[in-house]
Amino acid sequence: MAEIKVPELAESITEGTIAKWLKNIGEHVEKGDYLVELETDKVNIEIISDFSGTLSEQKFAEGETVKVGETIASVDESIQSNQVVSEQKPTETTVQPTNQPTNAISQVQEQKVDSGARPLASPAARKLAREKGLNLSEIPAGDPLGRIRKQDVSSYQPSQNNSIPKIDAVGESTRKSEDSKPIIIERMSRRRQTIAKRLVEVQQTAAMLTTFNEIDMTAVMDLRKRRKDKFYEEHDVRLGFMSFFTKAVVAALKKFPYLNAEIQGNDLLIKKFYDIGIAVAAEEGLVVPVVRDADRKTFAEIELDIMQLAEKARTNKLSLMDLQGGTFSITNGGVFGSLLSTPILNGPQVGILGMHKIQLRPVAIDKEKMENRPMMYVALSYDHRIVDGKEAVSFLSKIKEMLEDPESLLLEG
Repeated sequence: MAEIKVPELAESITEGTIAKWLKNIGEHVEKGDYLVELETDKVNIEIISDFSGTLSEQKFAEGETVKVGETIASVDESIQSNQVVSEQKPTETTVQPTNQPTNAISQVQEQKVDSGARPLASPAARKLAREKGLNLSEIPAGDPLGRIRKQDVSSYQPSQNNSIPKIDAVGESTRKSEDSKPIIIERMSRRRQTIAKRLVEVQQTAAMLTTFNEIDMTAVMDLRKRRKDKFYEEHDVRLGFMSFFTKAVVAALKKFPYLNAEIQGNDLLIKKFYDIGIAVAAEEGLVVPVVRDADRKTFAEIELDIMQLAEKARTNKLSLMDLQGGTFSITNGGVFGSLLSTPILNGPQVGILGMHKIQLRPVAIDKEKMENRPMMYVALSYDHRIVDGKEAVSFLSKIKEMLEDPESLLLEG
């Protein structure tokens, strides 16, 4: 019997959650086939089989947490593809005693023998429920598949039976609030939990402050309008605003290096490379993939990197390498209509630039003339422990200056 274990993922990742089994028990598996999708703090990873045979055991259900190096499944290399475990007749099955270890096959067979009359529960949960004199059918399952686990029995209080909702297979439940109004309870994904935890940590550990400015986007929009068709013909990628902002950020970071630094204890790590994180709103939560060596790349190369990373984020194909090691971040709430916001730092970085919606506003050209101009508010959140207000304001003013004269980016960037 060959064991499938959780592989080494990354130095900072020690565990994950079973998001989805891609092969069922009794199904034939070829070496290299994807077996299971594992959700980690940063990305989802598909674990492959190193063996050919039949998947005979799934040691964990969807929604359960597994650690690196832990065995999560077994493949029987002696069973050929035409020998399907699930075809065994229930009458020929011997159900193991509940006080003995069992695997996923016997659990499925046990469910068949009972014809669905008994709640689906792990052997340990059944044993503990007997010891505590509890009825399994009254205990809500915390497992996304509806299986009652030992911890569900341990934490169950009979008096709370009417107020604890039972979570269904998609991690949602409905119940009545105290005033009898309907509410929905949805379990947070591992990624959402991690995002929440890290954002709170940043606010608790950094002296975060935000400064604002506004940019007249007329020159950038005119240049983009003149060049976008030829740019697309030559590079097969569209000329967007992000490459202009990325170039401006790199140039400003070179003049104000503390915004490209990191605090480690009592030391400052001032980085002389420019890996710019670009925030992308993926279905499962915000991710910040990194454009590497942005100072060495052309507008076309930056736009291509951003396009590819955004596509990988939307299709859940980002690798850990795509997300690690950024030195400064840019987030664009303007694509969703945000007019002004205060972005939160992406620790351990000490600076993040927020872009916003471009909106026509009346602007005084001189003492006597007003014009409607396409204006954008920009925000710089920074860690005041390392960056002073003068540097932050000057940094943002430098970005404004270059974007209002975009040809300067060819020289400054």
